[in-house]
Amino acid sequence: MAVVWLDDVRAADLGTVGGKAASLGELTAAGLPVPPGFVVTAGTYRAFIEDAGIDEELFEAVDVDHEDSAALKEAHERAHELIVETPVPEEVREEILAAYEEIGEDAFVAVRSSATAEDLPDASFAGQQETFLNVQADDLVERVKECWASLFSQRAIYYRNRQDFPHDEVDIAVVVQEMVAAEKSGVMFTSHPSTGEPRIIIEAAWGLGEAVVSGTVSPDNYVVDRGTKAVETATVADKKVMMEKDEETGETVEREVSEDRRNARVLSDEEISELVELGERVEEHYGEPQDVEWAVYEGDIYMLQSRPITTISESGTDADSGAVEAAGDGGAEVASAGNGADGADGTSDDGDVLVQGLGASPGIASGEARIVTKLDHLDQVGDGDIIVTEMTMPDMVPAMKRAAGIVTDEGGMTSHAAIVSRELGVPAVVGTGSGTRELDDDQPITIDGDKGTVREGVVESEDVQREPIEEARPKTPVKPMTATEVKVNVSIPEAAERAAATGADGVGLLRMEHMILSTGKTPEKYISDNGERAYVDQLVEGMRTAAEEFYPRPVRIRTLDAPTDEFRQLDGGDDEPKEHNPMLGYRGIRRSLDTPEVFKHELEAFRRMFEMGYDNVEIMFPLVNDAEDVYRAKNLMREAGIDPDKRNWGVMVETPASALGIEEMAGAGIDFASFGTNDLTQYTLAVDRNNENVADRFDELHPSVLKLIGDTIETCRELGVKTSICGQAGSKPKMVQFLAEKGVSSISANIDAVRDVQHEVKRVEQRLILDSVR
Repeated sequence: MAVVWLDDVRAADLGTVGGKAASLGELTAAGLPVPPGFVVTAGTYRAFIEDAGIDEELFEAVDVDHEDSAALKEAHERAHELIVETPVPEEVREEILAAYEEIGEDAFVAVRSSATAEDLPDASFAGQQETFLNVQADDLVERVKECWASLFSQRAIYYRNRQDFPHDEVDIAVVVQEMVAAEKSGVMFTSHPSTGEPRIIIEAAWGLGEAVVSGTVSPDNYVVDRGTKAVETATVADKKVMMEKDEETGETVEREVSEDRRNARVLSDEEISELVELGERVEEHYGEPQDVEWAVYEGDIYMLQSRPITTISESGTDADSGAVEAAGDGGAEVASAGNGADGADGTSDDGDVLVQGLGASPGIASGEARIVTKLDHLDQVGDGDIIVTEMTMPDMVPAMKRAAGIVTDEGGMTSHAAIVSRELGVPAVVGTGSGTRELDDDQPITIDGDKGTVREGVVESEDVQREPIEEARPKTPVKPMTATEVKVNVSIPEAAERAAATGADGVGLLRMEHMILSTGKTPEKYISDNGERAYVDQLVEGMRTAAEEFYPRPVRIRTLDAPTDEFRQLDGGDDEPKEHNPMLGYRGIRRSLDTPEVFKHELEAFRRMFEMGYDNVEIMFPLVNDAEDVYRAKNLMREAGIDPDKRNWGVMVETPASALGIEEMAGAGIDFASFGTNDLTQYTLAVDRNNENVADRFDELHPSVLKLIGDTIETCRELGVKTSICGQAGSKPKMVQFLAEKGVSSISANIDAVRDVQHEVKRVEQRLILDSVR
């Protein structure tokens, strides 16, 4: 069958109907108010391209250099032509139109793409394909084909290539659903999208929801406490435009909002209460926080879509750095936004919202937009510019250091752009969806890294003066004294000064790969172009930056651990192996031991650091499996002129094998073992975090993961080996409590979580002392 009805669709049918349709089927089954409709299955699309014999030519056409804009455009045009100009089999056409007639004769429907690779935890493909509104029978089949063709838009080709996601592994279904002629609509986060706090955030505007989702209009924003059900803040925006159906043509049009409604509140308290109740039912059904699209027509609320919120901070302490609340911290009844009133933080909200996303790094910055769609555009980024790009990569860091702010189309709170921006103290708005298309080169803009907005024009200079170093300095002057050391994670050397201001006991993790990837070249290519000495100098410069800032506090530097998909995107990466799952492949110590001629340059950089007197530097080897790896690395250290008996060095415990073999590794001479919880959890539970079918099973606090960690700590204490944690979970209160109780030597936290972790450790240690004397 070419079609299935939403009533018959469930989450298990994702491969058949795609992410959007599977979600709608689940909502329907849960008894939630979903407009009726059907799905043209992904199998129908696959049969269409295969039976017509265009599949091989299609995938060949999109196998291009995604950084070549001309080639990308040509690939899109050819793919679109192949699909749109190929006729749909008559039996498929008839089945689609027959299903349409069951919705209603002359009904207006929404035709929405539903790809089989949407809303993955670390790579969201959602929003890249087409949606058509107010479609009727005459255009329906052609609109379905347009949805199929949108699987190969320039943006989709580019993104999948950057994610190393094979084009031939993605299929696309199409949802055909009765249109809701929305009088008001918007989105709802059932929990805080940055921190996971029990606060529902609702954005609302007049007309169809596309205006809110696309950022065309600045919506009202309502923040509701889930415990009390009270509306904490209601920020009423200046809603200049709305989208609605033209009664004469049936097309979706953009119209000006009437004067009496521009600054009027969209939702009543009763409607907010009903939305909150529906939102809680949705989250309860899925078992995790949801991002819901909704609409109101003739007093009834309809659920149009629901997807997991993938941007909730790992630490749970980023409330000040990642909120997308358009309002303040509570207390305001109604504040006017976008019409000249001051925002809750005292800054001016003058200027139209051009695009909106997720506030990923706090602060306000003004400057000229610099659109970066290719790496060779980075040279055009000057001091004080605002970088606007689809997504950032490690090789963009030099330009990010010059920029006053960052805006991206893609990404969430744990994206490269978010992490690096927070460490640099640069305001950032991520996940705007359309920043590179909506903004113009040289356009003066102001970004708000708290609210997640990008506005037209600039604010007064005194409003944007920021002191990133001082902002990182703890507001409470007295550092909690703890037996357990609290260190800090540093992704890039440029963030070392800011990290040092936290008062951390040292650096638990400084990643060497960023020192290499930021050059834009693979190690082999860099050495070929510049020589071995220049390569070692590059590493020494990055290491020295951090070692100097923290001296004499220890700085633990991890040797190269970049997967092949990251190397492949660099100059010289053409020969990198193509791996189905790079996280399980050629990376970490296994790559270093396999290419000792390259690895020796990393070790030479460490030798020179010791020679210069930086005795606070420690060497850490990643993805070590067993004692054999340790002995081989130790021998290479000696060959490089480093005495393992005089220097502090150790391993990452990231696999069950390394946890179970810790006693043998201790016998090989390591001084410390540091837990990498992301990998350890993934490998222990057999959970690929990029696989949406199992991502909900990813849990660093799973009993099996905790047992491996706890047993390793116990063994290391007996053998005199220090233990630490440098994974994201080290910033979670429950993990901190567990580690402190087990007697871990140190915990390494994110820059913005150091003081919170210090206080949490102190509480646990005080409780242990009290328990021992009671």
